[in-house]
Amino acid sequence: MTRIEQAREGIITDEMKAVASAEGVSAEKLASDIAEGVTVITRNNLHDIKPLGIGKGLTVKINANIGTSKDKVSYDDEMRKLEALVKYGADAVMDLSTGGDIKGLRNALMKKSPVAVGTVPVYETIVQTVEKHGHIAKMNPDDLFAVIEDHAKEGVDFVTVHCGITLKAIERLREDRRILDVVSRGGAFLLEWMIYNNKENPLYEQYDRLIETAKKYDLTLSLGDGFRPGCLADATDRSQIEELVTLGELRDRALEAGVQAIIEGPGHVPLNQVELNIKMQKEICKGAPFYVLGPLVTDCGMGYDHITAAIGGAIAGAAGADFLCYVTPSEHIRLPDIDDVIEGVIASKIAAHAADIAKGIPGAIEKDKEMARFRKNLDWEGQASMSFNPDRVKRLRGESPPGMAEVCSMCGEFCAIKTVERALNKK
Repeated sequence: MTRIEQAREGIITDEMKAVASAEGVSAEKLASDIAEGVTVITRNNLHDIKPLGIGKGLTVKINANIGTSKDKVSYDDEMRKLEALVKYGADAVMDLSTGGDIKGLRNALMKKSPVAVGTVPVYETIVQTVEKHGHIAKMNPDDLFAVIEDHAKEGVDFVTVHCGITLKAIERLREDRRILDVVSRGGAFLLEWMIYNNKENPLYEQYDRLIETAKKYDLTLSLGDGFRPGCLADATDRSQIEELVTLGELRDRALEAGVQAIIEGPGHVPLNQVELNIKMQKEICKGAPFYVLGPLVTDCGMGYDHITAAIGGAIAGAAGADFLCYVTPSEHIRLPDIDDVIEGVIASKIAAHAADIAKGIPGAIEKDKEMARFRKNLDWEGQASMSFNPDRVKRLRGESPPGMAEVCSMCGEFCAIKTVERALNKK
């Protein structure tokens, strides 16, 4: 039985109890939400990791992407990135590799990762197709489903599958005349295959086959937004909404079959449309967990897009998004290095935490209260321990001039905290 089937039968597993305890919710409520498809636990039944709960009433989770490209292949670098993203608090990792021994890297990742692992199987399928036949259009749909099965057999916890791109949606895209037509790599692969072959998307046309594989391993389907907006001017247009409606319908079919699903969302979205996008998804997809890339609230943040995404992510999380995909300073520029990964994770963690406070998640603000108490007492070790990057706080603190053991070099003897304490204690 899958988790959804167990929850429908009123079976509360040890896994559900563990997630409920970690989140501070009742196991009965968690099970009910899993049965309704508004919460998922992303763990393949072959993967021995701490289960990850994503969805209604739970803390906002974050994912960090790693992986090789054809131009840069270093398995050691990717393993170091994994260690860093785990250290700084990522809840999940996605392997987006398109270069080198993709399967070998994934197997190493599965062995080393203590957090949930996601993949995009169409990447590996297309790389294999181009290596064998020279062109994306030569992809055999059976090969795609075979790769999905391989990922599931290896213990992958969730897979991004761009099921909402249809021939009808491509015609809509042509009519919309976007500035940036499609920026999703997986979406672009499938679109090219469909146009060259004049055939329907196999992930849509053979969706029942996909469900069958997912059910076998309790694999979570992350229904990818292949037509997510790649710039502000394209946000919340008809192509995006048409795909979202399709994803909502496919999510219902997965739920009926007992398969967990989450919905992926934009993308580049103006600040004033972020909340609208979240609420619209929740309505169209009946409260399914929402996984967003950012959203990035300006197109001009190159070099600082971890900040651009954190702004959008905080608003999205507060409005109801459940899962944030991090963005690094190298977004739109290059393959991220380990420092980029750390910056991306921390920016996303800040956004998720801010959202949890805004949503009133039990206990979320307690960390901030503790930070305030440490700050009042000028307890620098305590303040570092409450930060998202204690190492950096200690390094910056260590660069202060001599004689600044108690206060900071910004205010020195004019420290507001010491001044007020002195005044209030005056007799």
